[in-house]
Amino acid sequence: MIYKNSISRHQSAKLLCASCLLSISMLSSCTTISPGFQSGDLPPIGTFTAANGLQFNVQPLSLANLPPKQTVVIDNDVSRLIQESKKADYRISQGDVLNIMLIGYPDITPAATAGYPVDQQGFIQFPLIGRIKASNLSVPQFTANLRGQLQRYLKYSDPQVKVLDYRGNKFFIDGDVKQPGEFTIADTQVSLYGALSMAGGATSTGDSNNIVLNRNGKSYSLGLQSLRQLGSSGNQIYLRNGDSIHVNSQSRNRVYVLGELGKVEPVSIPEHGLSLAHVLGESRGLDPNTANAAKIYIIRDDLKYQYTNIYYVDMKTLTNFPLANRFDMQANDIVYVDPTGLARWNRIISLILPSTSTISTISDF
Repeated sequence: MIYKNSISRHQSAKLLCASCLLSISMLSSCTTISPGFQSGDLPPIGTFTAANGLQFNVQPLSLANLPPKQTVVIDNDVSRLIQESKKADYRISQGDVLNIMLIGYPDITPAATAGYPVDQQGFIQFPLIGRIKASNLSVPQFTANLRGQLQRYLKYSDPQVKVLDYRGNKFFIDGDVKQPGEFTIADTQVSLYGALSMAGGATSTGDSNNIVLNRNGKSYSLGLQSLRQLGSSGNQIYLRNGDSIHVNSQSRNRVYVLGELGKVEPVSIPEHGLSLAHVLGESRGLDPNTANAAKIYIIRDDLKYQYTNIYYVDMKTLTNFPLANRFDMQANDIVYVDPTGLARWNRIISLILPSTSTISTISDF
């Protein structure tokens, strides 16, 4: 019995020693077990090439290197679209139904007439003259043509024409709007603003600064905010028959946040823009227990020049708050907040303790 106890104590001592050695080993290699992202290997400033071959440019955020605001430039296609969208009279279309009255000749156009539909060839059938072209003409133009033809049969011809039912000119709207579907263009032209209004407006996730208009096989990228910045407006773009509008989701226009923040999830960039300060606010601020306010990073990929900018700012310094407010975020930017040394140490210890606890439990047997 004494022999067995001495063996047990001997094994316990060996296990305890192994536990200590394991702890020391894990602490000595803490860089390999440290949880979370690593920022300690970044140079304080300058360019470098990472092991994956990507090139990075690291710089502290200051007024001197604050990225310039993105300038909005209207492309030639959109400029032509606005110029061609001058307000014009309604054009009669296939499927429309016309109301035509001949003053003084009620027997020819009785009041009970249901109207004159425009067929798929663009013609209507009218008493005395037969088929007459109506589509693609304004109401005044069609009225003049009809009067000219009736003068061959009537001494006094003064036709009164109006569109009784607008069925021909349609546009479509889908994407992130409240009421997607097909809509009719009536006697009053419909602008881009009007179209969005008819569809109930953009949803809470819709991006009204990221709209695509498709016309005759060509796509135009439009944004209400961008148009306003250029002194233009969505009210200057009028829709045509067959146009389709797609409102994109804000999910294509997001900033991603990682690290020690109150809420770690993507932040959508609204129509009026988004600053770094707003991102931190939308993420419920820095975690007071784990965040290192002196190490807040903004990672921005520049595909044009094939390198990535890494800006960092010390938010412990009150004078840096205005910089955060002036830094305009761009789509796909990443904001990362580093943990404090103590927070990282606590996470390392939390990885070690289960192992030592297991060994200690074994040694008790």
